[in-house]
Amino acid sequence: MSKIPIAPGIAIDAAEVAFAYLRASGPGGQNVNKVETAVQLRFDASASASLPEEVKDRLRRLAGRRMTGDGVLVITARRFRSQERNRQDALARLGRLIAAAARRPKRRVATRPTLESKRRRLDAKQRRGTTKRLRGRPTE
Repeated sequence: MSKIPIAPGIAIDAAEVAFAYLRASGPGGQNVNKVETAVQLRFDASASASLPEEVKDRLRRLAGRRMTGDGVLVITARRFRSQERNRQDALARLGRLIAAAARRPKRRVATRPTLESKRRRLDAKQRRGTTKRLRGRPTE
């Protein structure tokens, strides 16, 4: 079985990826009516042994509507006129999506505003309040 390298330390089995071919719309002349050039890639992410559980969770969030309720990722490629180029495009898009899911998001470090920034904020509020107060009807 051949492996498809995705990200450092992550490669998926070629057997885990299924391709279906369908007719594409758009340019292509008579070719469009005869040849099935669009490619639909299906990857069962939930059953994949190649992906760690945390990557599967992030992939589910990133994929959005491209993932079915069963956890199957569906990518349709119809940008090119040839079936082979669409197949490569679908694989590249799968790779980019899994690579993005493989990156751990940076943890946010909670910080507090400095004393000087608090002082600047209060001074600005004071100036704004004074400006608004001066807009009122003059008192006698």
